[in-house]
Amino acid sequence: MPEAVAAHVREHGLAFPHLLDNDLQYWKALDNEYWPALYLIDRCGRLRHKTIGEVHADAESGQRLEARIEALLAEGTDCR
Repeated sequence: MPEAVAAHVREHGLAFPHLLDNDLQYWKALDNEYWPALYLIDRCGRLRHKTIGEVHADAESGQRLEARIEALLAEGTDCR
């Protein structure tokens, strides 16, 4: 399984981190009940946004998500 994921990541040029959650620990920690689900976690490890369902880059949902990501990236690293 990890080899298949790594091959897919390379094939599609996905340059961001990926998490394999085979034992569902992360899924359970987020109390997730949906698939697909997307979570934005800030630099301090706090859940900042949750989207249920598909997101497409060329749709309004994708544009809203991109704006949220950009806003998180622009924040500082102060985790107090």
